[in-house]
Amino acid sequence: MGSSYFTDPVVFLIDIIFGLYILAVMLRFMLQWFRADFYNPMAQALIRITNPPLKPLRKLIPGLGGIDVASIVLMLVLQMVAAALMSLVSGMTLHPAFLFFYSIAELVSLFLMVFIVAIVIQVIVSWVNPGAYNPALSMVYTLTEPVLRPARRLIPSMGGLDLSPLVATVGLYLIKMLVVPPIRTLGVMLSQ
Repeated sequence: MGSSYFTDPVVFLIDIIFGLYILAVMLRFMLQWFRADFYNPMAQALIRITNPPLKPLRKLIPGLGGIDVASIVLMLVLQMVAAALMSLVSGMTLHPAFLFFYSIAELVSLFLMVFIVAIVIQVIVSWVNPGAYNPALSMVYTLTEPVLRPARRLIPSMGGLDLSPLVATVGLYLIKMLVVPPIRTLGVMLSQ
């Protein structure tokens, strides 16, 4: 009981600190992948935050087919370090295979959740202040468009009612449910 008094807050802090930085790298990766406006002040902030580890890493790991592989490697390493630190603080040891696949599952989950949260933000803004512009909303629209465009083709607007965000969100949750657990299971199987 006494060890969890300090363990839980330390694990929480590790999770928050690493999680926020991994999110910053993920957003930069996604915005680059979707060819966002990098003159946007929000994008510039992400570049400044993530450049210190990414610049030297890109010299070692080149991009592949327009995909920033260095960002993926950085996110994976950070996620693995965070999971390893949290397990050490908790007094557990994780098998490297489990750590690797757990980290991949977490990153896939985060990738899908970024889309879901961006869609929810876009929907709320469209209700509260339609047509508004600010740099953060521009980034949100850049993130949601690749997911909403196919959903709009499936379900066209019905008299001003756009159901594509609902369809896209349900689809993203289904993908998350179908993809993430098998990755985790594979990690458990390989670690035994």
